[in-house]
Amino acid sequence: QVQLVESGGGLVQAGGSLRLSCAASGRTFSTYVMGWFRQAPGKEREFVAAISWIGGSRYGADSVKGRFTISRDNAKNTLYLQMNSLKPEDTAVYYCAVVTGVGFIPKRADEYTYWGQGTQVTVSS
Repeated sequence: QVQLVESGGGLVQAGGSLRLSCAASGRTFSTYVMGWFRQAPGKEREFVAAISWIGGSRYGADSVKGRFTISRDNAKNTLYLQMNSLKPEDTAVYYCAVVTGVGFIPKRADEYTYWGQGTQVTVSS
């Protein structure tokens, strides 16, 4: 089992920044991918970005490229999402997720095994 706890959400004005964190605990694996998804009211859960824990390969959705940066601190078992130039359409609950034993970056929510409880991000116009 892997436990994930997100933090760092909040209310910010358009153009502002937030940094989300996801602390992982429990079982550790030599190969796994950690990702961020978001879900706005009435919409499906959407891929935001992901990074491989070993090697650091990363991928981001087109909607956030140039604005959001995913990173990780292996020593702290913590995943980050630095979000800059936030827009009202970025408003959603943001979730951290983990999938193990894969050699690629999955981009579908159903490909991930473990999930955090989510943290709300609200961007006002």
